[in-house]
Amino acid sequence: MGKTRDLFKKIRDTKGTFHAKMDSIRDRNGMDLTEAEDIKKRWQEYTEELYKKDLHDPDNHDGVITDLEPDIMECEVKWDLESITTNKASGGDGIPVGLFQILKDDAVKVLHSICHQIWKTQQWPQDWKRSVFIPIPKKGNAKECSNYCTNALISHASKVMLNILQARLQQYVNRELPDVQASFRKGRGTRDQIANISWIMEKARKFQKNIYVCFIDYAKAFDCVDHNKLWKILKEMGIPDHLTCLLRNLYAGQEATVRTGHGTTDWFQIGKGVRQGCILSPCLFKLYTEYIMRNAGLEETQAGIKIARRNINNLRYADDTTLMAESEEELKSLLMKVKVESGKSWLKAQHSENEDHGIWSHHFMGNRWGNSVRLYFFGLQNHC
Repeated sequence: MGKTRDLFKKIRDTKGTFHAKMDSIRDRNGMDLTEAEDIKKRWQEYTEELYKKDLHDPDNHDGVITDLEPDIMECEVKWDLESITTNKASGGDGIPVGLFQILKDDAVKVLHSICHQIWKTQQWPQDWKRSVFIPIPKKGNAKECSNYCTNALISHASKVMLNILQARLQQYVNRELPDVQASFRKGRGTRDQIANISWIMEKARKFQKNIYVCFIDYAKAFDCVDHNKLWKILKEMGIPDHLTCLLRNLYAGQEATVRTGHGTTDWFQIGKGVRQGCILSPCLFKLYTEYIMRNAGLEETQAGIKIARRNINNLRYADDTTLMAESEEELKSLLMKVKVESGKSWLKAQHSENEDHGIWSHHFMGNRWGNSVRLYFFGLQNHC
């Protein structure tokens, strides 16, 4: 495992490194842009629109919290500083992680002082609230900005505080999440969910039962998280006010720039979403989607697969959700419940007239897969 990096380095040296080129990007009207400044402006226009805050959603701020969680210890800072992965690109402040390794104990003392001040005042340095977005091609036409995911490069210094905050949050997150959610949890992973589905299919084959499975893929899931909704969810789930205030102030006044092959864009404000590349984002997003599933009433409903006196109707890995039922009617019922609650939280399934993604449903008939049935998120249109 420790030599994985060396293995991939040798592979890159052998076949060369692929660099995605942005020679041209389409504007919102579908026209190709080839000039450097036009491409930069288009990326800024797209990302500003993607992360634009809803003006009708006022900020709910309770001020500084005086009932604080236990103080940050210097040993926490030292441990987190040592655990930061090397060979990572720097964030907006341009400070490489190697600098902290050179400074050693001096860096620990300085960062402990900064983290302690943030912990006490709940106010973050502006440099720690800045992100550099790197567009990475994900699918489809590489000329469309919407076919990229925007990974965030953040300050290495801020990662120490983020790791500490994550560790304090983890006990509450573990308490709230059900065992059907396997994302970023100790001892669990995608292979567990694949094994679970395979085992369910095996039992269906053995007992000649029909099973209907629906796969949901949310569009720009991390980018659509409503901040005020998130803070309300954290409060309802019993997250301490001090930790919620730290998170809220981290996201208040966030700024970002997009790094393209032609330079970086101007800085702009971030009004929604959780940063892809931040250690806190999977944790926050899981609580966000857990709230959706709870309100959809998946635990209370009788629809699902009956196994060992237990009803299982969903398996999850972060934003990837699988719904399961023993009839098409039950599956549609589950899907409609999730659709309604997802819409209330500004999440929607991917939907395109040209590509097969979004929501798929498959029918397993005891010994084989039946015809694929596509259920659109909007209107539940079936294609057999």
